This record gives sequence, C-alpha cells and structure tokens, in this order.
Amino acid sequence: MTGPMTTTAVRRTETAVAEAAPAKPPRRGRRLGWERRRAAVLMVAPAVILLTWWIGIPTIASLVLAFTHYDVLAGTISWAGLGNFRDIFADPIWNRSIWHTVVYTFFTVPVAMAIAVAIAVLLNSKLRGRAWYRAAYFLPHITATVAIALVWMWMFEPNIGLFNAVLGQVGIQGPAWLSDPAWAMPAVIVVSVWKGIGLKMLIYLAALQSIPPELYEAADVDGATPRRKFFAITLPLLRPATFFVFIVSLIDSFQVFEQVYVLTPDGGPANATTVMTLEIYRSAFGKFDMSRACAQSMVLFVFLLVLTVISRRLTGKDSDAEL
Repeated sequence: MTGPMTTTAVRRTETAVAEAAPAKPPRRGRRLGWERRRAAVLMVAPAVILLTWWIGIPTIASLVLAFTHYDVLAGTISWAGLGNFRDIFADPIWNRSIWHTVVYTFFTVPVAMAIAVAIAVLLNSKLRGRAWYRAAYFLPHITATVAIALVWMWMFEPNIGLFNAVLGQVGIQGPAWLSDPAWAMPAVIVVSVWKGIGLKMLIYLAALQSIPPELYEAADVDGATPRRKFFAITLPLLRPATFFVFIVSLIDSFQVFEQVYVLTPDGGPANATTVMTLEIYRSAFGKFDMSRACAQSMVLFVFLLVLTVISRRLTGKDSDAEL
C-alpha cells in the first residue's frame, strides 16, 4: 500500500510544481524586443556617426597635432612634445590675446546679463506695445554679425560717424574709436553687449513668465515694495536661467571672432583687440602653422573647461536641484 500511494503523491507534486513554475517567455516577445533594440540603434546611429565625424575626430586630431610639428605645405609631420606649448606661452602677442579675452569677457558677460534682466523685467510688465519692444531687442541677435559690424564701423567713424557728431554737439572731441589702441577694445565691447542682449533677454523673459503670480500676490498682502519683491522673489527664482545664461555667455565671449575681425582687422591697432580666437585664426590660416593653432585651441579648451567647472561649483548644483 505504501509504494503506489507514494508514487501517486510524487506525480501530483511534480504536476503542481510544473503548473506553478513561471512560463517561459514566448519566442515572439523576445523577437519583438530584439527588433526594438535594433530599431533604436538604427535611429541613434546617424547622430552618433555625425558627432563622431564632426566633433570626435577633429578633437582627437587637434589634440594629436598640438604635440607635433605639422608642415601643411610640405606634408611632413614630426613629434614635438610640449614644444608648441612652450612657444606660444613665450609669445607676448598670445599672452596679450589671453588678457584681452579675459577683459572682453569681464565686461561683456556681467554687463549684458544685468541689462538683459532689467529689460526682461520691464517687458514682462503690462507695458503698451511690449511685443514690438521684444522683437526690437531680439532683432540684433538674428542679424548677421558682419552687417552689424559694418553699421557700427560707420557710427564709430571719427569724421562722419554718429558718436563723434553727438559728442561734437556738446563740445567734446571724440576719439578715433577703432584706430586708437585705447578705445578700440571698448568699442568692440559696446557692439558685443548690444548684439548679445536680445537672446539673454528672451531667456530671462521666459523664466519670469514661469514664476507663479501667487508669490507676488502674497508679497503684496504682506506690503512688500517692488524692490523687495525683486530681490526676494524674482532674482532667486531666476537662478537656473542665470546659470544657463552665464555659461552660454562665457563660452560665446571666449569664442568671439566675427565682430573683432570685421571691426578691427588684423587685431586692431598695435594688437589692441587681438583675442585668442583671432590669434588662432592667424596661426592657422596666416602662418599655416596648424600645430601651433591646435596647441592654442587646446589652451582655449582648457580655459573654457576650467571656467565651466568653477561656475558649476558656485551656482550649478543649486540650480540643478531647483530644476
């Protein structure tokens, strides 16, 4: 009696275990998952190929060429080690270009950001015809830099220009703006600030419109003044936008080229407006010294990387948390 009963119990147990075991995924599901992965790879592949071709390979090539002596005309290349970096930092024009870039960035980024915030706050109020004002302030950003520079060249012209004509009306003899080493860089800075305000204003305006109006209503109930509301509500809530604008403006300032090149060809009088990108351009396409230009580009890249990391350390973490 014990043997048959045990066999039946074992069979029942095996049947129960087989029923309780998870069913194997259908082959069609696995095939569908593979097809989805293949479709995802095919959709991402063009972007990866383009990024590799246009960014990855040039970056690696520039890094390698920075440590070589590459003669473009003769087609020869030899290892140079740190020789290119020693040469560029011993060059007084390159060192001046670094200083000019820092000065240009110092005056264009904070000044333009402060003006953009003020204009955005003004255009976010119930101002009559504010749509027209917004378009007018944004217009310089979408206008060709060369066209803007040519108009400003006429305004800076010492004999028939607008600025000296206005100064002459009040008895002031205006300088030769773009041909005077003392005034060339301030003139370039004025043009750059004017051109860059539109995009910054637009970003700040979008950030202002995302602030809940209930906060201002509660501040009104508490009797807060407009100045108190600006510093206690508006500015703190603009912090993510400020971080974004600061980083983008910083990178743009270190990469400035067009307005400097058009307003003051060949770096202005006595290299007064020679910035890093202009010196890189002259090394690459004036002297055909690609290795030197690549070494200078690597220095510019390191500058931007360090400044971005420092900026993120100072303001980026809190901004990311708020986002």
